[in-house]
Amino acid sequence: MSEIKTEILNQVLSKMLGTEITNVDFQVTQLHGGTLGDVQLITGNATTVDVRKLPYQIVSKTQKKWERYGDPDSWRREYDLYQSNFGTLFSESFRWPECYHVEMNEEENESQIWMEYIEGVSGLDLTGDMYERAAGELGRFQGKLYAEQPVLLQNLTNLSKVEDMKNFYLRYRSWNRVYDYIRSEDCTIPQHLCKMLIDIDENADEIFNRIEQLPVVLCHRDFWVANLLDLDGKSIVIDWDTAGWGYLGEDIASLIADEADLEHMVEYYRKCIPAYYKGFSEYADVSHITDNCVYELILLMFGYRLVEWYRNAEEENKLEETDDESAAQHVHTLQKVYEMGNL
Repeated sequence: MSEIKTEILNQVLSKMLGTEITNVDFQVTQLHGGTLGDVQLITGNATTVDVRKLPYQIVSKTQKKWERYGDPDSWRREYDLYQSNFGTLFSESFRWPECYHVEMNEEENESQIWMEYIEGVSGLDLTGDMYERAAGELGRFQGKLYAEQPVLLQNLTNLSKVEDMKNFYLRYRSWNRVYDYIRSEDCTIPQHLCKMLIDIDENADEIFNRIEQLPVVLCHRDFWVANLLDLDGKSIVIDWDTAGWGYLGEDIASLIADEADLEHMVEYYRKCIPAYYKGFSEYADVSHITDNCVYELILLMFGYRLVEWYRNAEEENKLEETDDESAAQHVHTLQKVYEMGNL
């Protein structure tokens, strides 16, 4: 848990509350911790210069340097974006949390971001209407930037590269643990699902040729339900450290397939893609795109990852002599993707 410095907290709250703060009390609740960052909710009362006490809630996110495969500067990307005017590109209905203060400790290779705390609906509590609304808002956001090509966006130097999605797939495909497994007699994943993944491999060059004809847009690249909050009908997206250039549809593939709501996965596939394209087409003509490749993007981005998760869960069950259901859920996800391919 990162140390909270009172003098910094005073400074941050003075900006957030719009008045000079002279003293604070606070309590810390861990929101998220691990490799990707230490996120804490800070709550308490702030004393103003005229001795009023104001309750507050604010989030502190501390990020230490670490190296993501193929994207070594992603650890500081959110800091860099908050330091820029990137926030001006959002709308009231699609935005990130407001930021009140950022710091970078160059010696320790560590950033700290102080931002708005949002109590919205997130994760598997999101409803179908919220999924569809987020898909439409994402389309509008990407379509507007694609059409207007703002100079601010072109001048950002720390964004992930358009080829990262393809490299991610090729790296997984070269990994014997998953590649050989779905082709082996020992594989316990149903044969028709293995064939679905093998067919993608065998046709990957042709599939990527089609994907590479799609518009290149600014993607969040981790656009899944845990990073999406719905607050009073508005979509707020957190964790922008993977943001960068990608193909139209990458983020929708994530929304549909990453830690999916299995009961409604096919329904959301049907609803979110038209909503996304409708939002995008408000700013840019995509009527010529007859193949959106979202089904293929889901398999390229999550197919082998689901095989990895399945194998990990199966091995953990054997090691601990348990019957955890997570392995079955990963197969169930692949089954739902298979059903999408037959629509």
